[in-house]
Amino acid sequence: MRFEEPVLLYGAGREAFSTRQFLKSRQPELKVFVTVDSGAADIPEAEPIAAGDLPKAIADHRFGLIVKSPGVSRYKPIFDLARNAGIPITSNLNLWGSAYRHGRTVIAISGTKGKSTTATLTHLMLTHSGVDAGLAGNVGLAPLEIADKHPVVVFELSSYQTADMNFLPDIGAITNLYPEHVDWHGSVERYYADKLHLIDRDGGFAVALGRAARANAIVARAVRDHRRLLRELTEAEETAIKAATASSRLRGAHNLDNALLAAQIALAAGGALAGVVAGIGAFRPLPHRLEEHAVGALTIVNDSISTTPEATKAALAAYPGRRIALIAGGHEREQDYTELAGLLEQRGVTTLVTLPVTGPRLAEAARNLSPRMSVVEVADLEAGIRALADMRERFDTIILSPGAPSYNQFKNFEERGRRFVALSREMFGAGALDQNAE
Repeated sequence: MRFEEPVLLYGAGREAFSTRQFLKSRQPELKVFVTVDSGAADIPEAEPIAAGDLPKAIADHRFGLIVKSPGVSRYKPIFDLARNAGIPITSNLNLWGSAYRHGRTVIAISGTKGKSTTATLTHLMLTHSGVDAGLAGNVGLAPLEIADKHPVVVFELSSYQTADMNFLPDIGAITNLYPEHVDWHGSVERYYADKLHLIDRDGGFAVALGRAARANAIVARAVRDHRRLLRELTEAEETAIKAATASSRLRGAHNLDNALLAAQIALAAGGALAGVVAGIGAFRPLPHRLEEHAVGALTIVNDSISTTPEATKAALAAYPGRRIALIAGGHEREQDYTELAGLLEQRGVTTLVTLPVTGPRLAEAARNLSPRMSVVEVADLEAGIRALADMRERFDTIILSPGAPSYNQFKNFEERGRRFVALSREMFGAGALDQNAE
């Protein structure tokens, strides 16, 4: 692989940094530019081009290829301008495919929710089976960082990455499919098409589907030929996986579904049942995904990764028998909260704290459908935690499971989750409780 013209990196995150390292290792003399929509264009040995100057740079053909970061929507008009000028757009993932795909077994896992857990479990199951497998994508390493280090690669891929993925996996898996990321894709229909581009293609690769994906007609059409589907688990295999999951750190029915899907994939990719069971036992919850903290007498659950109502429902179902204070709400993506609001009391929620911008819609639905529950609308997360301190007797568990993205008040879900845990420790830790009792 050789680049005959300069390259533009659009975006300056982890993937862009690894792309720059890859380009330098291949062609040290190659000219590289970088453009960002916000923040610093802080990529070593890359000359910045302001976003407003791109149309002229494209017209002048200052570069011959654009490598787009996942967070930058492929539907930005500037990319149409580039294509019309004969400048192709690619990605870190597709560069990996061109450089390293040949001779490797590729497992690509996507879905609206559960893909990180499923990919992590699949990787653990394979490595505990003695398979030399690596983990990359949204968890583990960026694709070009993993390079050619392993003969088997498990990719966890977002819809941003599957949208223009130009090589085929050996196994493509979809956990589930719900509306999400409409602002990036432009419509729910386009989101579905971009997500399912992972499997909705010609080729003889195998397909694995999670329980929710199997029940989805849109996913079923994307499978095309159902002879692609991996074999079902045997009764003995399913029994062993359920027993291992019950004694593991995987909480909730949705995580059992993730474990069953991961096992199906791992067994098809050379894993053994003993390795599958060991992998489940070795699993540790990923940050911000039902991440538990004991704070005083309370259980604090950081589920900031939950950016859809469906994910919030799964989080609540993982804590049966608890008296729950739920903190929810965030960036507006026009999601429907009616079903979630109607389930809150059934799931043990005694107190609901809602955050802007979606909070008022959820609060209104909750008051109509769950009238016995206390509902408090607040301006920000700190105000929400303070409100809960005055209602301490109503709950034994606080769950941050927003059912919405974080962008209106936080840089990302990680920042939101860390802030939640810190505020909870400040307000409900032993020292705070002693102070409150004085």
